Amino acid sequence: MTDRGGALPDYLAGLDYPVSREDLIRWCQENGASTEQLQAVRALPVEQIGSAAELSDALPAPWGH
Repeated sequence: MTDRGGALPDYLAGLDYPVSREDLIRWCQENGASTEQLQAVRALPVEQIGSAAELSDALPAPWGH
């Protein structure tokens, strides 16, 4: 996959929280996230993400805060 230049949250529209890291990875794969974005999600230090804000805080730049 190639990086389309969008922030990871652009790929997460419609995602219901809380979400497990594994479900988040699957969601990203199905919705066109780049290889680099998938790597960032796979490296998250938490197993469960409670909100979009929590996810954004956990992700490295440029996909998170």
